[in-house]
Amino acid sequence: MKLFVLISISLVILSSSSCNNKPSNKNTSETIQKQETTKEIIKISTVTFVSGKDTTTAYLAEPEGSGPFPALIVIQEWWGLNDWITENANMFAEKGYVALAVDLYRGKSATSPDEAHELMRGLPEDRAIRDLKAAFTFLHERENVNKEKIGSIGWCMGGGYSLQTALNVPELKASVVCYGRLVTDESTVRKINCPLLGIFGEMDRGITPEDVKEFEESLNKEGKKNNIIIYRNVGHAFMNPNNKQGYNKEITDKAWNEIFTFLDQNLK
Repeated sequence: MKLFVLISISLVILSSSSCNNKPSNKNTSETIQKQETTKEIIKISTVTFVSGKDTTTAYLAEPEGSGPFPALIVIQEWWGLNDWITENANMFAEKGYVALAVDLYRGKSATSPDEAHELMRGLPEDRAIRDLKAAFTFLHERENVNKEKIGSIGWCMGGGYSLQTALNVPELKASVVCYGRLVTDESTVRKINCPLLGIFGEMDRGITPEDVKEFEESLNKEGKKNNIIIYRNVGHAFMNPNNKQGYNKEITDKAWNEIFTFLDQNLK
């Protein structure tokens, strides 16, 4: 597979867009300028790789050093590959992961819920899954990546695609699904080969607690290692600070703690 590295820059992190509220519009260079005061230095770049007949772009954040490091496929919300996703990728790099955030919308992003809904509906699921499988291959071929320690994480739409990555990449070692679309069919659940962490909100009107419990029961019936958490008094997209009405910092801190514990246990 032919790989192209387009940009390389040294820098660092911090965070901030949601499935419910309008995302911020800062571009990458603005984010970089505001991250120069943080402690850990990481490397970021924009990369391209082949996905079927297409060429896909992604944001890559890497720890300093030669590794090999564990790696994560970081999957966007319905807004697109925006600041909150790249900042999360940077955070993972600070914590010792090579993080690859794939641009599933091919350069497009939304600034309103209506536009985000339109982009999400227009995203061919088979193409998105193909891109994520290609992202796994891209990471697997990098010299600084531990080939046996690659996982995925996503939020909202990306949470559903993190689960799809687990279903379609047998070599995946961990999957984090943050309030994403679920599956319950036993023959489908049976395809999951890796431990799974699920983060959900009790007040989510789309991914309901009943749906989550049915999913958990399917995982347990098929003997799949999992940790499914439904946090009380929060709804969809509660982890995103740009979700002004739904963001809950206290619960989000708990969720991040669970995420890093899970990833460290399974990828480090």
